[in-house]
Amino acid sequence: MAYSLTRMAFFCLWRMAYGRQCSIDKAIIMNETTPPVYKPVRIISCEEILKIIPHRYPFLLVDRVEIIEETKRCVGVKCVSGNELYFHGHFPEKPIMPGVLIIEGMAQTAAAMMMSLPEIKGHFVLFAGIRAAKFRRQVVPGDVLKYDVEMLRFKGKMGKVSGRAFVENALAAEAELTFAVD
Repeated sequence: MAYSLTRMAFFCLWRMAYGRQCSIDKAIIMNETTPPVYKPVRIISCEEILKIIPHRYPFLLVDRVEIIEETKRCVGVKCVSGNELYFHGHFPEKPIMPGVLIIEGMAQTAAAMMMSLPEIKGHFVLFAGIRAAKFRRQVVPGDVLKYDVEMLRFKGKMGKVSGRAFVENALAAEAELTFAVD
C-alpha cells in the first residue's frame, strides 16, 4: 500500500517523537510507486507507431505513446486482450502476461519516442542491457498497462532509460534499459 507523502511524513515525525529512527526518504520512495500525473505535448497513434518502429503483431506491445517531454519522458499504453497469442501457453488456465514482454513494451515505448526524432528516424534501436528488473504485480487480460519511460542519458549511439509499468495505480514492473542505435 502506497501512502501519501504527508501521511508518511506524519508517521516519521511520530516515530521520532518517541525516540525511534525514521527516514523521510522512505516516504519519497513509497510515493514513487504511484503513476505520475502528466499532460502530453503530443501523442503517437498506433498507425504512426507502425511507421516508426519495425515491430508487428503479435510482437507489437504498445498501442499509443504519449510524449510528456520531447526526448526525455513518455508514457506508452497497452490494452491487454485475452486474445493475445502468448496467453495460449502462459498459462492456459490462468493467463498472465510474461514479465519479459512487459520489459519489451517499455523498450518499444522508448524506441517509438526516440525513433520519431528526425536524427534517428530510419535507424534501429536495439537492446544492449537490462538492469534491476523487478516484477511487482501480475498483468492479466483486461488490464490497461501504462509504461512510464524516462531517458536517463543518451550520448552518441548509446542510451539508458528508466521504465516503470503500471496497471491502474499499482506498480507492475520496473527496470533500467540500455539501448544502442544502429
